[in-house]
Amino acid sequence: MDPNSKRFMQTQMMWIVISLGISFALSFLIPFPYSLFAIIGVFLGINYFMRKKQLRMMGRMGGISSMFGGGEKPVVFYCITCGFKHNERSCPRCGSTGRRIE
Repeated sequence: MDPNSKRFMQTQMMWIVISLGISFALSFLIPFPYSLFAIIGVFLGINYFMRKKQLRMMGRMGGISSMFGGGEKPVVFYCITCGFKHNERSCPRCGSTGRRIE
């Protein structure tokens, strides 16, 4: 297993153990109908926190603009024939449609 997969699995297991620990503690401290709602709230809160942390690690802020592609770089093409950098279907300099993406 590569180091990134191992680190990911360790992080996931840590959050699962934390979530289960908090859930068991709440179920012993709070009576049944209320503990169920508290456990669901804790579960949703932990998921929200994990999602926010993962989005921050990916370099996105996690706001509305990131959902619609707000922070992404545009696609840039390089013409295979003349090497001109552009973002159109065909090269504006030579008219070739052969291109590579960078």
